Amino acid sequence: MAVLKVTESNFSEIKNSGKTVLLDFYADWCMPCRMMGPVVEELAEERTDCIAGKVNVDEESALAQMFGVESIPMLVVLKDGKIADKTVGVCSKEKLAAMLDV
Repeated sequence: MAVLKVTESNFSEIKNSGKTVLLDFYADWCMPCRMMGPVVEELAEERTDCIAGKVNVDEESALAQMFGVESIPMLVVLKDGKIADKTVGVCSKEKLAAMLDV
């Protein structure tokens, strides 16, 4: 599955999908965010049991505020609509995959 663009208008539908959700809070100007992009895309292709979404913090400030984003990239895993795990900064694909399995 391709990485979805998450906005205020589709967030509720994604959150309540019944699947584990990986949210990548990023900005286009952020170099560490650019490094994480391909990692998130790879996981999205491999993990059909999950939904991967990108949240542009410059365009979706309300969502960033809702999740308390202070630094980017911030990656959040939602299970049953609640935060199950999160990490800030660049991390490995293996770490992200492990977060999805929590």
